[in-house]
Amino acid sequence: MSDNYIQKVNAVVFDWAGTTVDYGCFAPLAAFIQSFEQHGIIVTEDEVRGPMGMKKKDHIRVLLQLEGVQQQWLEKFGRLPDERDVDKLYASFEPMLMQVLPAYTSLIPGVQELMGELRSRGIKIGSTTGYTSEMMSVVTRAAEEQGYKPDYMIASDEVPAGRPAPYMCYQNAIALQVFPLTACVKIGDTISDIQEGLNAGMWSVGVVFGGSEFGLTEQQMSALNEEERQARMSAVRTKFAQAGAHYTIDSIGGLLEVIDHINQRLAHGEMPSMRSVTTGASCNG
Repeated sequence: MSDNYIQKVNAVVFDWAGTTVDYGCFAPLAAFIQSFEQHGIIVTEDEVRGPMGMKKKDHIRVLLQLEGVQQQWLEKFGRLPDERDVDKLYASFEPMLMQVLPAYTSLIPGVQELMGELRSRGIKIGSTTGYTSEMMSVVTRAAEEQGYKPDYMIASDEVPAGRPAPYMCYQNAIALQVFPLTACVKIGDTISDIQEGLNAGMWSVGVVFGGSEFGLTEQQMSALNEEERQARMSAVRTKFAQAGAHYTIDSIGGLLEVIDHINQRLAHGEMPSMRSVTTGASCNG
């Protein structure tokens, strides 16, 4: 293998909702809550956001494993939920999401500028998602109208398993014709995004503002005082660090500095698994 392959980042694989579109990742939130409510079960926003980023049926499976949800299910139906219930919940969730998706496709500020800079550096742009291909047909069409079209996109129903499995990242590498994966970056706003990147052997980056873990609209975020903002940011950073993220950035534009830092580490022979402590506010230990 030529040394050229490991000296610089050659591809970035982006998440969609909460990372490049849908500030705060709100499209799936209400749909999950309402689909459970239709079955007489209450799930909180925090509970729903926990598995965010996963394939949507897998997301429902995780919610059904929550102690509070299982207790409610047992009280209401006299039994614990099973796979038939997953299918029923998904059958109500999907049309709800498809109905609201068009309203949650605006690009997150800074995305267009970042893509232009990445392309000027010769870095290829891939993407993965917890949405299905049908859901993504709505999102990608709206994003392209706003000027964002990655070089490759794959949905969770097009691989053997969604996040945290690495298969979508592998398909990106094949389609973009990039290797090794140690010279690729995966970025997203959820724990499952971080895990997906790590499982693929890529550098894994979490983004705070605009993401599901931060969980606020732009207006809500702007209304926070500095102490509240810093506390919320710190909580998200801690979650990403505990999940194994190599870096956490406040907003999407911070990725350029991270790429520069990764290039320095690659030049010194460091790989993503070598998560030694580094300096800089955007680095996790």
